[in-house]
Amino acid sequence: MPATLSPPASADLDALREHAHELRRLMMTMTRGKGEGYIAQGLGIADCLAALYFHELRYDAADPTWPDRDRFLLSTGHYSIAMYAALARAGYLDEAELPTYGLNGSRLPMSTFDVTPGIEVVGGSLGQCLGQAVGMALGLRIDRSPARVFCEFSDGELDEGSTWEALMGGATFGVDNLVALVDCNGIQADGPVTVAIEPVADKLRAFGWDTREVNGNDLAELTDALAASREQDGRPKAIVLRTTPGFGIPSIMARPRAHFIRVTDDEWAGFMDELEANR
Repeated sequence: MPATLSPPASADLDALREHAHELRRLMMTMTRGKGEGYIAQGLGIADCLAALYFHELRYDAADPTWPDRDRFLLSTGHYSIAMYAALARAGYLDEAELPTYGLNGSRLPMSTFDVTPGIEVVGGSLGQCLGQAVGMALGLRIDRSPARVFCEFSDGELDEGSTWEALMGGATFGVDNLVALVDCNGIQADGPVTVAIEPVADKLRAFGWDTREVNGNDLAELTDALAASREQDGRPKAIVLRTTPGFGIPSIMARPRAHFIRVTDDEWAGFMDELEANR
């Protein structure tokens, strides 16, 4: 049977916080010995993934192609470290496989690929995923499927014209079975987001999306916004997530350039202590 047939009426925030902590712990375990990775973004998005996989999404980990499953599309393929942790906690993967992250021949590459159970799209070609999500949502609606589509993409992808074209398309076709999750963490590969994308939420509303803006590291705000996104009123939904890279580990949060970081064994031990202290 599917893991969830419908989202619960109310969220168990304590349980979700425990899931988010475990996702961060698993990410750090994957980083150890590698010396590098996209750990900061993973730590920042952990609360959102906990809210999705352990509260909101309908899925069956034993049958990743269950037709009525909700689809979660991760555009930012380099957030894979967080995705794999969530898939392991949800039952798609054995946690024993996680240390193979980023190794040659692994099913867990540093950017998501369709060799991994539970991965819906190949991520990493930034600016493309929302268009795929609009098409997927349209197809599901034509098939009269109860499934919904959740598409995460980053503030940096708002640099891409294709993202805005997809936003216009989603509103034009009224895909109210689609939820866009916009991770606004303020960083790109070469530094801060500098293109004038703000105010993001107001712009999405102007493009016809039913939009909410939340602290992406506050599970109460996240679950409330996800609950509101269930309403089918002819408008696609958007949740603007204000996340903090490295959330849960102050030493990473304080790094001015955190897109891709290198971690020594000594730093790793200190980071784990910080993670437990900030549980």
